[in-house]
Amino acid sequence: MTDVVDSDELLRRMQRARACAEREAREWRERSEGGQGADDAAVRTVAYEVVVRVLDEILTPGARPDQG
Repeated sequence: MTDVVDSDELLRRMQRARACAEREAREWRERSEGGQGADDAAVRTVAYEVVVRVLDEILTPGARPDQG
């Protein structure tokens, strides 16, 4: 079941994925601020932040300063 999509649809999908990852990172960041499961939440926060950075680089290459 393979869908063929044009570049505009692919761009829209990546933008939606980035927005979703950003929301998830924000939610997990709030959960990591204490309480039970804070360590797991902190790990998930970092994972979603990485996804956002990768999608940022795909969608707007060079827009973010290099944090290396």
